[in-house]
Amino acid sequence: MVDGGIPFPMLSDAGGNLGRVYGCYDENAGVNIRGRFIIDPDGVIQGYEMLTPPVGRNFDETIRQIQAFQHVRKTKGAEATPAEWLPGKPILKVGPALVGKVWEIWKPDIK
Repeated sequence: MVDGGIPFPMLSDAGGNLGRVYGCYDENAGVNIRGRFIIDPDGVIQGYEMLTPPVGRNFDETIRQIQAFQHVRKTKGAEATPAEWLPGKPILKVGPALVGKVWEIWKPDIK
């Protein structure tokens, strides 16, 4: 799927044990609902997504979110990543000056 392999752990849960813990196991159907959980090095869930089987996942969005969580963690929360942020794109400096002005700061050309 990715040259050199996927750079983070992934798992499958055929028995539904983790699915039950994370709330994505359908007891009536006896299967897990597709779930993706981004868990930080401290074991805290930072993001998750659950989709029914007919809807595919977006691998690029998963990678983008992991990069955004890594950036925020690296800055110890002093910087935030706006919607659709990608590495190298503008970030938001967290603080009182940002409150109520995210749109002005992030997209100043759009009125």
